[in-house]
Amino acid sequence: APQLPSASVSPSGEIVEGRSVTLTCSSDANPAADYTWYKEEERKTSSNESQLIFSSIQSSDSGRFIYAPQLLSVSVSPPGQLVEGGSVTLTCSSDANPAANYTWYKEDEESPKASGQNFIITDVRPEHSGNYSCEAQNTRGSQISTVHLVVVRDPSVKIMNIIRLTLVVLCLWTR
Repeated sequence: APQLPSASVSPSGEIVEGRSVTLTCSSDANPAADYTWYKEEERKTSSNESQLIFSSIQSSDSGRFIYAPQLLSVSVSPPGQLVEGGSVTLTCSSDANPAANYTWYKEDEESPKASGQNFIITDVRPEHSGNYSCEAQNTRGSQISTVHLVVVRDPSVKIMNIIRLTLVVLCLWTR
């Protein structure tokens, strides 16, 4: 499937009426992707051409060109290994027009865990470890990105359990 799509305009900056302007879409796909260009909700062109060329652009060509989510990224805060009892925020972002809707899934679970750009897990436990996927979707397509969480036991809990066990053994021994 097409991966890492991106769109660009040439020349960049201010567009002058009557000049040539090229919109280019690119993606990593095998076999090569087909491209469809939309202006607002109107289909502009559909072909295997990755470029939409305006040889003499007019003010009537102005508008929002629509595209599926691209450049999807997932971030974790705080980063790194998580200690049980804390909280973690997963954030999903993408470049999409219209704006994307986000849905969160945990590996091997059918139903979504959350919706929205941020997914917050409070009071994390080791069983929260695993792969979490964010799906960004709009009317033009979707893209998925995955992040791996590792939650470790709080060392102070382990020490407290050892102390409790030692006290129980001592109490039983002294009887």
